[in-house]
Amino acid sequence: MKIRTIIIDDEQPAIDLIIKYLESNETIEILTVCRDGFSGLKACTEYKPDLIFLDVQMPRINGFELLEVLEPVPYVIFTTAFDEYALKAFEANAVDYLLKPFGRDRFFEAVEKVFKRMHFNSDNTTEINSLMLSRQNMNEQLNRIVVKTGSNIHVISIEEIMYLEADGDYVHIYTENNRFLKENTLKYYETHLDSEQFIRIHRSRILNINFLDKIELYEKESYVVHLKNNKMLKTSLSGYKLLKNKLGF
Repeated sequence: MKIRTIIIDDEQPAIDLIIKYLESNETIEILTVCRDGFSGLKACTEYKPDLIFLDVQMPRINGFELLEVLEPVPYVIFTTAFDEYALKAFEANAVDYLLKPFGRDRFFEAVEKVFKRMHFNSDNTTEINSLMLSRQNMNEQLNRIVVKTGSNIHVISIEEIMYLEADGDYVHIYTENNRFLKENTLKYYETHLDSEQFIRIHRSRILNINFLDKIELYEKESYVVHLKNNKMLKTSLSGYKLLKNKLGF
């Protein structure tokens, strides 16, 4: 039985190298090659591969963003140019990766690790989940959020977001025309969004101040924020003070 494989990488030299190394390997079947995360996600949904070679840095959506919305997650061998934070995350969570440019011996060392996992029916779900958590704990500033709704993938620019609202283990992300649901914590977004633009106005809300129109007193020590689209949001006293300090009024 062959290992059904998809290559997801936007760099042609890396694609050519993987194909070259696998030419003499009768165990692995290359189903298709994808040059961005969107087409990679579509191919994984269609083919349901056993293994993917996944580039980290890609346009549209990157490798980590793809994994956020991919179900189920196959075995993964990451391919990446030097990225100090990514490499630390890989090494800390025992997820194998190929650092570009990679040689034949290192390539087949990674492939052999996957073979062993398959032989013992040991998936990499725990390691991938730990990897994604490690990435979340790094102080990288977000410039977009990728959300899956049914079979549709939405890439939300940070500039589009009016506010975010906590809902248990999820966060509602509001734009002018839509609302999206993402499994994550409000604390994560508070940490990873630009603090000059996004202010936590309430224990359950973060506001993009670019959409702020005015602030009014609602009742004693409680205020209401009016957005430019006439939406109103309650803000706590501490949230009001943060807005006051940030906007200088």
